[in-house]
Amino acid sequence: MKNNPLTEIYRDASLLVVHKPAGLLVHRSPIDPHETEFALQYAREMNGGEYVYAVHRLDRPTSGLLVFARDQQAASLLGKAFMAGEVHKRYLAMVRGWAPLEGVIDHPLREEPEDRRCKEEEAPVREALTRFRRLAATEIPVAIEGYDRSRYSLVELFPETGRRHQLRRHMKHISHPIIGDANHGRGRHNRYFAERFGFGRLMLAAVGMSFKHPVSGELLELSAAPEASFLQVLSIFPADSGIRDAVGDMSGWDELAR
Repeated sequence: MKNNPLTEIYRDASLLVVHKPAGLLVHRSPIDPHETEFALQYAREMNGGEYVYAVHRLDRPTSGLLVFARDQQAASLLGKAFMAGEVHKRYLAMVRGWAPLEGVIDHPLREEPEDRRCKEEEAPVREALTRFRRLAATEIPVAIEGYDRSRYSLVELFPETGRRHQLRRHMKHISHPIIGDANHGRGRHNRYFAERFGFGRLMLAAVGMSFKHPVSGELLELSAAPEASFLQVLSIFPADSGIRDAVGDMSGWDELAR
């Protein structure tokens, strides 16, 4: 097995919290039945070979905080907290256009089956709610969709529900799709950034999470800075756009922005 791509964020007797890079599946999935590497197996390696329990989902192209339970009791309790909406999550996303300063997206979503061979129209429609806030905005002198210049925003997203691909689908719904989203985004913009930086990635990162510890009951507040590839794309934002205050740890960003 290659070097472990996970970064440990927090550990105690009940929990193991890591940062997952973009491109890594959490566990085996019909999305890619031929994949052989998963966050679950790397987390188990970090746990001394002992089994760990994935208590929530993080899409393959999304980077950021991922929580594993180290025993069945913690897994059951924390899983129920996720289902009950008692876990508060914070994401950063770079989107097309200048998003509103803040808002609430209350737009029901039809459940997306994990196996794309299933018929989506047969799935139920469920309520879905996302709060958002714009943190920074920029405009670059590049014509991508018929305009002389192209606009982008960095937004903070707070999902109040946990529907599959909720944030990606909600941002598309308000006409500010996330950059790098192959299914719900804008192909021309995705291709521009892939060509400019030499890689394509979904510009969505889980950077914050808070919940009551499943054993002690104490409030646990976790955070993880976006990975280097995310920060590299954010180098399109000028330093005076508010980007530093928005992201926090931006070590090496000055070099990327040159």
